[in-house]
Amino acid sequence: MRPYELSLAAAADAIRARRLSPVELVDSVLDRIEEVEPHLRAYVAVTAERARRSARTAEREAADGRIRGPLHGIPMGLKDLIDVAGMATTASSRVRSGHRADADSTVVARLTEAGAVLVGKTHTHEFAYGLTTPQTHNAWDPSRVAGGSSGGSAVAVAAGAAGFALGTDTGGSIRVPAALNGIVGLKPTYGLVPRHGVTALSWSLDHVGPLTRTVEDAALVLPALAGPDPRDPASLPTPLADHRRPDGTDLTGLRVGVPRNYFFDRVTPDVETAVRRAIDRMATLGARLVDVDIPLTPYIQATQWGLMVPEATANHERTLRTVPDRYADDVRVLLEAGALLPAGDYLRAQRARTLMREAWTRLLDEVDVIAAPTVPLTAVPADQETISWSDGTVESVSDAYVRLCAPANITGVPSLSIPVGHDRAGMPIGMQLLGRPLGEPVLLRAGHAYEQSEPARALAPVPV
Repeated sequence: MRPYELSLAAAADAIRARRLSPVELVDSVLDRIEEVEPHLRAYVAVTAERARRSARTAEREAADGRIRGPLHGIPMGLKDLIDVAGMATTASSRVRSGHRADADSTVVARLTEAGAVLVGKTHTHEFAYGLTTPQTHNAWDPSRVAGGSSGGSAVAVAAGAAGFALGTDTGGSIRVPAALNGIVGLKPTYGLVPRHGVTALSWSLDHVGPLTRTVEDAALVLPALAGPDPRDPASLPTPLADHRRPDGTDLTGLRVGVPRNYFFDRVTPDVETAVRRAIDRMATLGARLVDVDIPLTPYIQATQWGLMVPEATANHERTLRTVPDRYADDVRVLLEAGALLPAGDYLRAQRARTLMREAWTRLLDEVDVIAAPTVPLTAVPADQETISWSDGTVESVSDAYVRLCAPANITGVPSLSIPVGHDRAGMPIGMQLLGRPLGEPVLLRAGHAYEQSEPARALAPVPV
C-alpha cells in the first residue's frame, strides 16, 4: 500500500511508530496530486514547496520524539475560502483577483499548531454559493458533478490527494460533496468551530468542518478545530467535552430516529434502499429504531433561502455594485435577487428558524440521533440542471441537493454524512446522522460503529 492510500488514523499511527516519515507521506500525496489533478481539478493552487518544508520540520520533530498529536505530518487541503497568511483566498472567483490574506484563519492556526501540512487550496463553487463546484470533477466519474460547495476538498480526499481537508457548510456544502464522492463529511454544531478568517456566505448558517476518509479520521480532526474564539461572535464558550477516538461496534441503548416524513420523500429507490439497509445494520449493532415525525417541514426550504439569500447579498453589497461582471452568471443572479427580498421576509425566516430549533430540541429529546439520506440522489451529469420525480415534481439540482441538508443548518445541530453504498451506476450514496447540539461524540460513535461493521472502503477509482 502506498502512503497516500492510508487513512489519516493509519498514517498517524505509522508516523508515531516511526514506520512512516512525514516526508514520505507528503511526497506520496504530492505525487498523487500530480497524477489525478489533470482529471479532477480539485485544487486552485498546490503548495508543494511549502508542504515539503513543513514535512521536513515534522520529520525532525518526530525524530526528537516531539509528536504534536494525530495530525502531525498529515497532508491537508483547505477550501479556498479559508485564509492562510500570505496566500490568495480566491473563493474561486475573479472578484478576488490579486487578493492576499494578511493572517491565518483560526482553523489554520490551530491545524498548523497540531502539525498538519498544507498541500494546497481546493476549489469551491464561487463564494460557496452553489451545490456543484463546476470547476471540479467527481472522483468516481469525471463526467458528473463533484457536489458543492466544498467539491474540491471532497474530491481531493476521495482520490487520495489529501489526508483530510476542510470545507464549509451553509446548506449542505460539506455533506453534499462528501456523499457524492463516497467519503465522510462533518458539519459541526453551529459555533463549535470558529469562522474567523473564513470568507462568509451567510453568517447565521455558515459552519466549518472536516472531510475525511473515515469517521475515525473525522474524530481526530475535530478536536484540533473546536473551541472558543472571541473573534467569531457566534463562537460557543463551551468546548467539545469528549475527544476520545470512537471504538467498537456496540450501539446498545442508542435510540435512532427514523423519519416517517420529509427525508424519504422524493428520493431515488437506490438511495432509499441503501440508507434503510444502513439503518437496519445499526439495529443489528444494538440500536433501537424509533419512528419520528420531522416538524415544520413545509417551511424548511423557504426558511433556508429566506436566511441565506439576503445575508449573502449583504456580504457582497460593495463588490456587486462595483464589479458585477466579475461574478459568474449563476452567482450574480442570486446576489441580485437577494437585494429584492423585503426585510419582512428575512424577519419571518428568523422567526421560523426559532420555531424549528424549539421543535427539533423536543424531537431530539425522544431520540439520540436521526438517520436519513444526505441527498436524495447521487451525482448527476455535469450538464444536468433539473430532476423530474415520479410524482411530477420538477426540481433544480441545487434545490434537490440542499433539501435534506438544510434542517441541520437552520437549527444548528451537528450532522455527519457517511458512505452507505452505491447506486446501480456505481456512484456513492450517503447517509446523514443528525444529533443534539454538541452531540458530535454520539454521532461519531454511531457512524464509526456502522463503518466498522462494513467492508473497508477503497479510494475512488480515478481514471488516470
